[in-house]
Amino acid sequence: MRKLLIFVHHPFDLWNGPSWFAEGLQAEFPQLNVVHLPDYKRVDAEISDAEITITWSIRPEQIKAAKKLRWIHSPAAAVHQLIFPELVNSDIVLTNAREVHGPVVAEHVIAQIFALAKKIPDAVRLQQNHEWGQQRMWDELPRVREVAGATVGLVGLGSIGRAVAKNAKALGMRVIAVREHPGKESEGADMVFGPAQVNEVFREADYVVLAAPVTDDTKAIANAERLALMKPDACLINVARGQLVDEGALASALREKKIGGAAIDVFRKEPLAPESPLWDVPGLLVTPHTAALTGKLWERHYELFSENLRRYLSGQALLGVVDKHKGY
Repeated sequence: MRKLLIFVHHPFDLWNGPSWFAEGLQAEFPQLNVVHLPDYKRVDAEISDAEITITWSIRPEQIKAAKKLRWIHSPAAAVHQLIFPELVNSDIVLTNAREVHGPVVAEHVIAQIFALAKKIPDAVRLQQNHEWGQQRMWDELPRVREVAGATVGLVGLGSIGRAVAKNAKALGMRVIAVREHPGKESEGADMVFGPAQVNEVFREADYVVLAAPVTDDTKAIANAERLALMKPDACLINVARGQLVDEGALASALREKKIGGAAIDVFRKEPLAPESPLWDVPGLLVTPHTAALTGKLWERHYELFSENLRRYLSGQALLGVVDKHKGY
């Protein structure tokens, strides 16, 4: 019998697949043997005859041992941790869940834009001090401002970027973006640049949103040089991965008031250590990697994966296929 092996384990409860997920797949696809592991202890024993796996973490030696493995599905959007030679050079198809996370993360981006524009973190601090700080909130730069008419600059126009563009346009914002192939559909953006013109996005945008995968070209894309291009009241938002930001350069830019603010959901090392200086950087809104959280998460995962499983078993093209050589 063909085998589907699920091994998704994480300290954060929501990232762990619920039992009903595997049970539903077993009931819907009785021709498969669905094995759901609660942790990684039995992976080596179970993977040797698995044809399909759902996981975001697999080792090169496990790829070599999995002689029947033909398809890996990652319930995450980011797959840089899976891009190693043993997988890249194999015939194994890799898919991800970018379409599951995109709309939810985009909502978080809009929330961050509003929080920064309306100085909500400042108001929270004033409330904690029982201070009616109307004059203070107005006097301290950058000032409270309107969102309509502001420019959002998207670094990445994938599932997150497309949803952000749609939401931002509905709010009356101008949208510019950078993507690998600027000649493709604009996805609602007013202007699309190629990678060589990424500096224009940092220069023009009031809100620079990082929504690109981790590649050699995107690592530390928000470095000191690009942060220096930003307007003094512009803000940086990162909902991609921590590797896209030079965290030291960002902290310096905020402390020296070279940019207006930042909202960061992802960090180079997570969880962010209690002693990290980033907690106390003025103008930095920290969220603990919560952009993709939703009570509907595993329902969305089930809808996507079950559709892909039907396609796989009938020999049709899969959704969300990752170009392993590019890493996204």
